[in-house]
Amino acid sequence: MDSLITAAALALAHGDPLGALKRVALRDDAPALALRGIAMAQLGDFPRARTLLQRARRAFGPREVVARARCTVAEAEIALVSRDLTWPIKPLDDARAALEARGDHANAAYARVLAARRMILTGRLAEAARLLDERTVSIALPPIAEAAEALARAGLAIRRIDIRGARAALNVADAAARRAGIPALKAEVDAVGALLGAPVARLVEGNGGPLVSLPEVEALLEAPALIVDACRHAVRSGASHVRLDTRPVLFSLLVGLARAWPGDIARAALIREAFRGREADESHRARLRVEIGRLREVLLPLAEITATADGYRLLPAGDKPVVMLAPPFDAPHAAVLALLSDGEAWSSTSLAIALGSSTRTVQRALDALAKSGTIQSVGRGPARRWMAPPVPGFPTSLLLPGPTPGH
Repeated sequence: MDSLITAAALALAHGDPLGALKRVALRDDAPALALRGIAMAQLGDFPRARTLLQRARRAFGPREVVARARCTVAEAEIALVSRDLTWPIKPLDDARAALEARGDHANAAYARVLAARRMILTGRLAEAARLLDERTVSIALPPIAEAAEALARAGLAIRRIDIRGARAALNVADAAARRAGIPALKAEVDAVGALLGAPVARLVEGNGGPLVSLPEVEALLEAPALIVDACRHAVRSGASHVRLDTRPVLFSLLVGLARAWPGDIARAALIREAFRGREADESHRARLRVEIGRLREVLLPLAEITATADGYRLLPAGDKPVVMLAPPFDAPHAAVLALLSDGEAWSSTSLAIALGSSTRTVQRALDALAKSGTIQSVGRGPARRWMAPPVPGFPTSLLLPGPTPGH
């Protein structure tokens, strides 16, 4: 490797893409193309970066397996940062295996972190945890790779509402970022740390209620109470939990019962809550009886539902109090907004992958949000991307897809 390539690589390692481009901007050999691609990625020009890296990968010979694998890893990182979840994961897995087999354990570890971050983004938290724990060789990672791994662990812990684990991972990430000496990396660590103290949900009390942070949510989940989580459409009591995100009618009934606790709620009010019916006729009342029966089965042994003269009452097991968490802001299509509020430009296809929903459902949500002026789009056709400014002071981890906190 010649001196200019070495100097450009060192500049990129220290977060100086312009310094790297000054040395290799006019060169078209494979190493220079790869470094130019990484530099353009650091400057935010992802389409140009991807093109350069693809050219570099093709320019490296078939025997230069490590160099080609490193280009693939860089392409995967660009796809993740640009929220292109349609980029296939298999090339990244193959590149990681090739790097491991040839002793490049640092870049193999970085590839593993990228795969785990993608899994976290799409709510596959158990798979991400297994991947982060599967490092086969115990080596000292470079500071950038160590910080990236620690940030992935912190993100996983935040999604699981494990505040102690998140703080421990952030301490590791902060120390690694300081050793790396890259301001952008330190700023990313600080931004993730700020999520721990910001409001993340609303504790429902009557028509309002106080905002609560992630540590306060964790404390609520550990308290002896029946937690009705309207952020993740689930109900929890101690170690037992039930997800109702695929049963919206049952969850609407549960919300109505929880709002009325410790009193009862009238049948007509429940019909309006769950079926959106203005007037309750006999068919509505028959359907209500059926759905209440289904909800009783789902909630056992967490709680019972008893009939009263006017309606129904929720009775948690063990005479526990009922606590209800709601999103911190009132907005339709909160899950879509939760993803868009990271400030990145998303395609409707990538949003559908991250949410586990159909593309058409996501497109309808995007159209409604665009009409209200909440989000905006750039580009047309397949190149169309959607963006929204983050809601000030509101992390959205409880609104993102994934298992019930603690699981």
